[in-house]
Order: sequence, then C-alpha cells, then structure tokens
Amino acid sequence: MDLIVFDLDGTLLNSASEISPFTKETLLRLADKNIAYTVATGRTMLSAQNIIHGHGFNLPHIYNNGVIVWDPQQQKLKIENKLSNQEASFIVDVSHKHSITPFVNTVDNANHHSVYHSEVRHEIEHSLIENYFSRTEASLLPISSLPIDCQITNISMIAKCDVIDAVQHKINQHSNLISYSGIALEGNEFKWIDIHHRLANKGDAVTLLKNELAAKNVICFGDSDNDLSMFSHADECYAPENAKTQIKAIATSVIGHHHKDGIAHFLRERFSL
Repeated sequence: MDLIVFDLDGTLLNSASEISPFTKETLLRLADKNIAYTVATGRTMLSAQNIIHGHGFNLPHIYNNGVIVWDPQQQKLKIENKLSNQEASFIVDVSHKHSITPFVNTVDNANHHSVYHSEVRHEIEHSLIENYFSRTEASLLPISSLPIDCQITNISMIAKCDVIDAVQHKINQHSNLISYSGIALEGNEFKWIDIHHRLANKGDAVTLLKNELAAKNVICFGDSDNDLSMFSHADECYAPENAKTQIKAIATSVIGHHHKDGIAHFLRERFSL
C-alpha cells in the first residue's frame, strides 16, 4: 500500500492556513480510492486538529515533529522524547533573559492539554492568548504551578524577529534541544519559535507508522527544515515551489506552490483522481 504523509503549513494548507475546497475534494477522492494518508506536522494537536477535522484523517496523526502520535480511531496518545524538567528550565531561563514569555505545552494521558506561561509582557503575546490559546480546550495556567511530573511536549514563544533569532542561537547550542522558527501570521516583523527534544523528529515517527501499517511506499510532502528527516526516510518526497532550498535539493521533484493547491493538483495527476 501507499502511505501519503502531509506537512501542513506551507504544504497542504493555503495562505490562509486552511485546507482549500479543491484540496478538500482531492482528499475525498483519495479516500474513495482507499489511498492511505495522514499528517506529520510541527503543530500541536490543539492547533492542528480543528484544521484537519472532517477531512478523512483517520490514520494516526504525527504532531510536534514526532513528539506526539495520536490514533483517532482508538483514541490513544503516544508521547516520545518529552522535555525533562532541566531542559524546560533551561528554555524558560533563556526566554526570560530575552524578556519574552515561554508557553510550556503539556498533555496528560487522558489527552488533556495545559499551557503554562509566565508573565505576559508584550501585546503580541496577549494577542496569542486571546486569539488562539483561550479559544482551545487547553487550560491556561501560571508557570509557577507547573507540576514536577508533567509531560512537557514543547515550549513555544513569539517575539520580534531579532529576539527570536537570538533565542534560537542559544537554544541550538544545547545538545538535547532543537528549535524551528518562522515568520508569524501576525506580521513579518514577528517570528514564532518551537522547541522540543532533539531526538524527536518526523522521520522516525513516519517510519514507525510505515511499519505498523505494513506500507510499501511512503510518499511525503513538506517545505521546511523539520521535514528533512521525513524526506530522508521516504520512498518519494515532494516539495512545493515555495519550499526552502535545502528541501527542494533532496526532493524527488518540485511541484506547485501551496498557495495554488500544488499538492492537490499533483495527487490528482499521480493517482488519476
């Protein structure tokens, strides 16, 4: 069987961070042909599940770049390579030294999400809470109440680009941590950063899923640094026109821009949908 694995932002999603009507119809056609597909994203479950809900993503989902695997059929959660308390403390200290707020993402075995954060200092952080976190089912709690035995999946922040660049430089010096950043939806002057354990990656999570499903051919789509491991494990890998140079360099082929439903157009031709 073929197993198709989609990155979301910059790949399957359009410029509005949505699954377009054309792509939605394409996913329905894949399902009608019993072609297996799922998602491997750097997003948390909180931010991704509302986007993919109702679009036939019935196989296990890969979140947080491989930290979390969620099986929607069995309602089972698997967490690998969590952040230790020491690693989390290091990240929080770095954020405070740069005068920005860390958002510590945790999840328990009942799939309840809690986000712990310190004092909110900037308007962009207030906006993130009001427009995103407060609209999810996550509990928002002070970082002082962070339990010592909680399962920390990742820590995220948002700030001016130069501040995030400085934070990322410091974080990537830590042997156990890796970070990814990008331009925020709130404007080109802001960046987000997401930090998790270095051992977590999409590639290993996709390989485990491939073995569980006994898939013969894994076809991956992605556009950024966190897709490199997935591409290296895939039998075929495709980068949209908007992808980073290093992704395009190792891709099987470069296809259409994500703003123009490039992945959906490719799939319709590839599988005669």
